[in-house]
Amino acid sequence: MSLPSDPARTEVLARIVDALGPAPAAVDVPRDYDIDPPADVDLLERFVDRVEDYRATVHRVGSDDLAATIGRILDAAVSDRVARVVVAHDLDEAVLPEGVERHIDSPEVPLPVDGSGGLDAMDAVVTTSAAAIADTGTIVLDGGPGQGRRAITLVPDLHVCIVRAEDVHATVPLAVRALDATRPQTWISGPSATSDIELDRVEGVHGPRTLHVVLLT
Repeated sequence: MSLPSDPARTEVLARIVDALGPAPAAVDVPRDYDIDPPADVDLLERFVDRVEDYRATVHRVGSDDLAATIGRILDAAVSDRVARVVVAHDLDEAVLPEGVERHIDSPEVPLPVDGSGGLDAMDAVVTTSAAAIADTGTIVLDGGPGQGRRAITLVPDLHVCIVRAEDVHATVPLAVRALDATRPQTWISGPSATSDIELDRVEGVHGPRTLHVVLLT
């Protein structure tokens, strides 16, 4: 739809064009910078150090102890009753221990945000992850298998995130290269937190107040 002719509008736009001048020529951005870490850096140790620096808790486990570890995390968080846990519809059932109240969120039947069976009534969310970055202690979700939609990782107060050792990349550029840029991504660096002008830290403002990272080695 074209806008009706407006002399004043035409004049203003012409002045803007004159002020901006000709469009700048395209510039080739160099991409030959060093993206690899020093050879003597232990990738997983650096990742754990960075994540813990963000006040998250890391558990390094093997696949045989995965469900039991998640069970201990949930038991510590909810000690007086059965934990209510939201999971994506395609999360492997073997990940969760027996005895938890599992609530499945699916594209066909998404859980509401509030209400008795809503996301705000869940004690925790358990997900997998797409990638992680050792240099920054960052975890990336992209809605892939076991991760679900973004909302389920923002509303519950506790996020238990499974990170496979082979998905930990040394630097941000290496992780970006491994990710699918067409998928929606959520980058997580520790529990949700913000600070006011006096640097008073408040956790849980924009997402989970508590983050447990289960590093699967």
